[in-house]
Amino acid sequence: MPVATSFPALMMKSTAKIIVGLAVTGSLNACSGHKPAVLTASAMAAKPQVQAARKIYDIMPGQRTVEDVLQIYGAYATSKLKPYFDKTKVAYPPREVALIALKQEMKLELWARDSGEFRFIRNYRIHAASGVSGPKLRQGDMQVPEGIYRIAELNPNSHFHLSMKLNYPNEFDLFHAWQEGRADPGSNIFIHGKAKSLGCLAMDDETIEELFVLTEHVGAGNVKVVIAPHDPRTFPLEADIEGLPEWTPELYSRISREIKALSPGLKPVAAAGL
Repeated sequence: MPVATSFPALMMKSTAKIIVGLAVTGSLNACSGHKPAVLTASAMAAKPQVQAARKIYDIMPGQRTVEDVLQIYGAYATSKLKPYFDKTKVAYPPREVALIALKQEMKLELWARDSGEFRFIRNYRIHAASGVSGPKLRQGDMQVPEGIYRIAELNPNSHFHLSMKLNYPNEFDLFHAWQEGRADPGSNIFIHGKAKSLGCLAMDDETIEELFVLTEHVGAGNVKVVIAPHDPRTFPLEADIEGLPEWTPELYSRISREIKALSPGLKPVAAAGL
């Protein structure tokens, strides 16, 4: 016997078809002549349906797949991202993506490349990031970690709308935890929506939709996430806070080299994309 489909599920499928039809039209009409901050008419028309789907999905935890997320938000998110890529002459989707998170500035920079050097695409505002400057050391310390990470997985059923899990603790974190006898350095660090942080980087819901869709299009293994206490291109990272581990200078040296390698000779305008 066929399995009965619930009304919310039917509504989501219907909404998805509407959104895909409208937003795909918008993405096809987008061109490099559009200013990044301006959505096409079709994308604007799709926005109310996306907002409706957001509310439906957020009361139905555990029933979404990554494919569901792409069906609902994919075309709309792409229509918003593509003008930024067109402006910097980077193909969408790009071959690689780098996200630079700056805790003090509460800013997430999006960089991407096809080949050659990374190019700055846009900024996003970080709405919440708990803790203070300094690396994460243990479960429950409420610290956003600092270091160089990858996206370990995409979670379409997050309690924070959507989320992308980082591979914290990485090898560097695990080595120093072992060396210092810290049995539980913590885990489950995400970039997510809902603008609330318990040791994660919290964005607004529209931002996490864009980042989620972009990461799926690029491939999680091709997305690097660098988290720094502040922008080392503005002033050097120094481990001058009392109580920081003795290995913090080594960590900050790695972070600084990585950020400067991603953005050689270029300081993005602070207000761009915000």
